[in-house]
Amino acid sequence: MWNYERRLEFPVNIKEANADIAQAIISQYGGPDGEMGASMRYLSQRYACPYREVSAVLTDIGTEELAHLEMVAAIVHQLTKNLSMEQIEASGFRNYYVDHTVGIWPQAAGGVPFNACEFQSKGDIITDLMEDMAADETFTHTQSKLPVDYNWRQICPMYFIIIAPHFNIIN
Repeated sequence: MWNYERRLEFPVNIKEANADIAQAIISQYGGPDGEMGASMRYLSQRYACPYREVSAVLTDIGTEELAHLEMVAAIVHQLTKNLSMEQIEASGFRNYYVDHTVGIWPQAAGGVPFNACEFQSKGDIITDLMEDMAADETFTHTQSKLPVDYNWRQICPMYFIIIAPHFNIIN
């Protein structure tokens, strides 16, 4: 089915612990625009897709988002694994540390844990693809400095194959 390579697509090798950066990046793990929601969005939407080709692309994107999830987790882990108690307290990372120590837990930067309300799957291909484009575009414009390739380039062609002909934009 899948071949898992025991290496990150883009290796992470952070030398210095930094709780402030970890607090911001944790949102990309389990926050409202994070990788966990993205992977669940695509992997859930694929089942109701009426087009096998698009369902296959949604599967590919969903599994790619899982690879991104793995990279973000590696970043947060490496930023927090050697923190001293003084650094934890000074950075405001204390509340996270109390519950999870240096374990990786899906939550937003504000401390709100991940839940299924972070993504949508309506069962209507047009609605779902619009949700996908909106979710990926939000991230692209707000936090595009992270070293991760997002999938709007894969979603847009699906939009033009499925949605545009539906509205007679492209013949």
